[in-house]
Amino acid sequence: QVQLVESGGGLVQAGGSLRLSCAASGRIFSDGNMGWFRQAPGNEREFVAAVSRSGTNVKYADSVKGRFTISRDNAKNTVSLQMDSLKPEDKAVYYCAARPGLFIPSTIDNTRTYGYWGQGTQVTVSS
Repeated sequence: QVQLVESGGGLVQAGGSLRLSCAASGRIFSDGNMGWFRQAPGNEREFVAAVSRSGTNVKYADSVKGRFTISRDNAKNTVSLQMDSLKPEDKAVYYCAARPGLFIPSTIDNTRTYGYWGQGTQVTVSS
């Protein structure tokens, strides 16, 4: 059974940092690409970042490039999202997700290609 559990969300001032973590159980972690998505009230869920199974390949949304860093620890079955220089528009519920197969840059940001999701963690950025 696959389980993804996010942690690390909270309230931070603009310009501050937070580190999100996702603990994964099940084979999907070792076989899969991992992604972070976010959803603000009234908005659709959007891609934030993704990392390949080996950790070699990564992709970021333009809105977070240069500020966020995704990484994974395959020995600990965790994937992290280091968020720096946070802005009020980064406020959202952040979700960890997993999908098997190849890291295909043109589809790795598509929510419909991910079959496993965590419950989400709230990130609030005050101005």
